[in-house]
Amino acid sequence: MSELLSLDLAALAAGYRARRFSPVEVMAAVLAAAERANPIVNAFTLIDQEAALAAARASEARWAAGKPASGLDGAPFTVKDNILWTGRPARRGSRTSPDAPAAENAPSVDRLIEAGAVPFAKTTLPEFGWKGLGDSPLTGFTRNPWDTRMTTGGSSAGAAAAAALGIGPLHIGTDGAGSIRIPCSFCGIFGIKPSFSRVPAYPPSPFGIVSHLGPMTHGVADAAAMLGIVARPDPRDIDALWIPAPDYMAGLEDGIRGLRVAWSPRLGYVTDLHPEVEALTTEAARVFSSLGADLAEDDPHISDPVEILRVLWRTGAALVLDGIAEEHWGELDPGFLDEAQAGRTLSGADFVRAANARAANALAMAGFHESYDLLLTPAVAVPAFEAGHNTPPDGSYGQDWLNWTPYSYPFNLTLQPAATVPCGLTAGGLPVGLQIVGPMGRDDLVLKAARAFEKARPWPRLGAPRVTHQDG
Repeated sequence: MSELLSLDLAALAAGYRARRFSPVEVMAAVLAAAERANPIVNAFTLIDQEAALAAARASEARWAAGKPASGLDGAPFTVKDNILWTGRPARRGSRTSPDAPAAENAPSVDRLIEAGAVPFAKTTLPEFGWKGLGDSPLTGFTRNPWDTRMTTGGSSAGAAAAAALGIGPLHIGTDGAGSIRIPCSFCGIFGIKPSFSRVPAYPPSPFGIVSHLGPMTHGVADAAAMLGIVARPDPRDIDALWIPAPDYMAGLEDGIRGLRVAWSPRLGYVTDLHPEVEALTTEAARVFSSLGADLAEDDPHISDPVEILRVLWRTGAALVLDGIAEEHWGELDPGFLDEAQAGRTLSGADFVRAANARAANALAMAGFHESYDLLLTPAVAVPAFEAGHNTPPDGSYGQDWLNWTPYSYPFNLTLQPAATVPCGLTAGGLPVGLQIVGPMGRDDLVLKAARAFEKARPWPRLGAPRVTHQDG
C-alpha cells in the first residue's frame, strides 16, 4: 500500500485506467498514512474517512465505465482550514471561530470535486494565517517531517507536512505573504503562488488584496494540472479573472533554453542570509545556465516593501478582530492580537496609501522583466528552525517573523506568480528552497522553469517522519 503514496497524477490515472489499483485502494492507503502520521506531525484538523471512501467508490465506478471526469479523477486532496468545504467547519486555527459546518464549498474545492478529485482532510494553519509559522492556539504545533523538532513554516503548514509525506498528491494552500512558498521551502516540496486573481477566492479574505490560492504538491506536473482546474472562473470572486485558464501542461516539458534569467541572492536589500541557504541557492541558480538559459546576477530596482505589507496585514487583522467579542480576545494568539490592535490605530487613508504604494515596486518589476524573463532568489533566508518560536531562537532575526521572510512578501504586493522548488539539504538534513518569479500572468513560464529544474535536480521523497522531538 505504501508505494501508492509515491504516485503522481499521471501514474494514478494510468493505474486506474489499467485497473492495476483503484481509487478506493489509493484512498485507503492515504487515510492509513494520515492516521499514522497525524499524532506525530499534527497536519490535519479533521480526516473524513467515510466521505472520502464514498467519493473514491464513485470515482472507481467512473473509471470502470471508462468515463472519468478528468485526469484528476480519484486523486486525493486536502483543504487548508481557512478554505470552505461543505459540511465541515473552517476554524482558521482559532478557538474563537465557530465549530459550525460550512454551507458551501470554496471555488477551488468545487472545481476539484467537479474534476473527480476526492477531498479527505483539512489542514492546519496558524491563527487566521497571520504568520509564516505552523502553530495555533486551536491545534498546537505542526511539525516538520524532515525533523520534527522543527517548524513546517506557514501558514499552509499542514498542507506542506502532508505533501512531504506523500499523504495525498494535491493540497490547496493560501499565500498572503509567503504562506505557500515558506512551508514548501522548509518541507522540501513544490508550491506556486499564482498571479493574483488567477484562482478565485470566496469568501473574501481579510487580507484579500495580497492573498492568493495555489497548489502545493510534491512535483511540478501535478501542480500544473491542478492549477489548470482551480484557476477556472467563478462568479463569487469579483476580482477573479474571467479569462479561461490555460492548459498549464502544454509546453511544460519544453525547457528553458534561451530564456533570460536573473539571479538575485539579496534582492538589493537583504542583509541577513543564512550561509547554507546562500550556497545551496547559488548552486541551484547555476543549474539554469547549464540548461541553456542566459543567466546573469542582477538585482531588481525595488525597495523593501515590508512597511507597506505591515499596514495591509494589520488592517486585515483588525477587521478579523472586529468580528470577535472582546471577552474572547484572551483566547487569541498574543502575536495576532498585537497585530490586530496595531491595525486598529490605522485609518482608511493609511490603508489606501499603502495599497497605492504597491505600484512603485510593481512598475519596477515590470521594467525588470523587459530585460529578464525570470527572477531567481532564495525562497526563505533561513532553513527551518525549532517549532515554538516565531524567529530563529538564537536571536539573529529579532522577534518579527517578517525579518526572515524578505523574499516572499514583495511578490504578494506586486501580484506576480512565484514558486518554490526544493534545491538541496543543509548539513543537518533540512530542505532549502529556490524561488522562481515570473512576470504578471506568466504562471506557465514559472511552471516550465520549475519543471526543467526538477528534471535536472530531482528532489527526494520522504517516506516517514524523522521523529526528533519529545512531547510533554
